[in-house]
Amino acid sequence: MSLLAPLKKADMPAPLRLRALIGPSFIILGVGLGSGELILWPYLASNFGMGIIWAAVLGITFQFFINMEIERYTLVTGESIFVGLTRKYGRFTPIWFILTTLIPWMWPGIAAASATVFAHALGFEYSGYVGIVLLLLMGGLYSLGKIVYKTQEQIQKTIILIGVPFVFIITLFFAKPVHWEALARGLVGSGEGYWFLPVGLPIATFLGALAYAGAGGNLNLAQSLYVKEKGYGMGKFSGRITNIFSGTKEDIQLTGTTFEPTQGNIKRFRVWWRRINIEHTIVFWITGAFTMVLLSLLAFSTVFGNPSVETSINFVILEGREIAARTIPGLGTFFLAMAGVMLFGTQFSVLGSNARIASENLVLTNQAKFKVSALPKFFYIFLWIQVLAGIAIFASGFTEPLTLVVTGAVLNAFSMFIYTGLVLYMNKTVLHRKLRPSLFRTFAVFSAFLFYGAFSVFTVLQRLSIF
Repeated sequence: MSLLAPLKKADMPAPLRLRALIGPSFIILGVGLGSGELILWPYLASNFGMGIIWAAVLGITFQFFINMEIERYTLVTGESIFVGLTRKYGRFTPIWFILTTLIPWMWPGIAAASATVFAHALGFEYSGYVGIVLLLLMGGLYSLGKIVYKTQEQIQKTIILIGVPFVFIITLFFAKPVHWEALARGLVGSGEGYWFLPVGLPIATFLGALAYAGAGGNLNLAQSLYVKEKGYGMGKFSGRITNIFSGTKEDIQLTGTTFEPTQGNIKRFRVWWRRINIEHTIVFWITGAFTMVLLSLLAFSTVFGNPSVETSINFVILEGREIAARTIPGLGTFFLAMAGVMLFGTQFSVLGSNARIASENLVLTNQAKFKVSALPKFFYIFLWIQVLAGIAIFASGFTEPLTLVVTGAVLNAFSMFIYTGLVLYMNKTVLHRKLRPSLFRTFAVFSAFLFYGAFSVFTVLQRLSIF
């Protein structure tokens, strides 16, 4: 099925302290921060109330379990999930991942949203040219850092550690007891005159929000690349992608190293597994759900019922105006600026994660033609292909942020349906039985597979019925 070299053997390294493991989840959280957390779920809450917030928590919970299965494979083998899927399902698998990564994410909706709020914060009219400038800036930032992973981690840590406390404080100020009561009811599916799904809810937008309750699409799979470069488990024996302009090089290993299931190795694996679960729980699941719920509550408590939020990304602008009206103008401007920065960070990490995914899968298509040592070069090629594609989309006049975000989100939800099943089956059949997912985790991931699949099929059928 594959021309990949067999896994080498070594002992499982001693587990790192929890503090040393923190990092990869900041990237994947940052990827989702500006799409589901800041755009889609607050947009739905501002239109339909807090009765739909249960789905946001369910969505990020599904993604937690999916992400941990992705991390499981890399922890055990020291290679990315893409290498494992290619071993398991054959040489056409990488082509699928290149297409399903670049096509859904080439729509620069998050950059458009960032440009929109930045323009309003700075007091000038939004246009596609603002989005073009932001895309060029993102490409430039990647061209300055020495280690690609470290560049993403440092930027996302900074944005999240500033943005999340700000959102928490401002939500506490604006949310009244009646709003907190609506949140409590919404967590169990009780809305304003409906249970779970309100009449008139756009299913495509809802599906996109489910996909973006976290990272979304193939970006969840990129988690394996980052935990490998962080040195989780057997990833210690792999190298990292460096900046081709810096002159720094590392020996990159595409195929991995695993361990014999001895008592000592299994014991170390379990310590690793417990600690990386804690890291992902705190940084991704708790912080992500907390931020998503608070941003939705803020939108609900400031602009719910305002007719201007029915279309586009205007609800964020209206939030800024409402905050300024109830407090001081500078606070409303700061809110918009912070929202713009969070959206910028999301699009920034999306570009980097996509380039990582595409470059590694390109090598997997033909290792004789595309050398592993050229991964840094391929990374920058795919990075700038995305930047140029985004510029072309902006230049064509297709600049409406919400439309761009929903288009990409629906495509990503379908991709998640496919790979969730593939990853679960691989981990249940390829890994040693003592390292495989438990019955509970199998149930959780399989439930996500069915959930994404059902909504994807329903969305497609609904679209076809329109025509």
